[in-house]
Amino acid sequence: MTVPQILDELGGISRRTFYRWRELGLGPAAFKLPNGELRVWRSDFTNWLRQLEAAA
Repeated sequence: MTVPQILDELGGISRRTFYRWRELGLGPAAFKLPNGELRVWRSDFTNWLRQLEAAA
């Protein structure tokens, strides 16, 4: 998933919020492509959301 796709799935949170979560270690696992773009596997995103639901 691209960062814009993730932001859209999360209801339109800001890009800055997403990157802040990553800085704090609170975001989903991600990796960088050779061109520097960030990607998240859909399965990692889904697991991250499930962990948030379980903690709530």
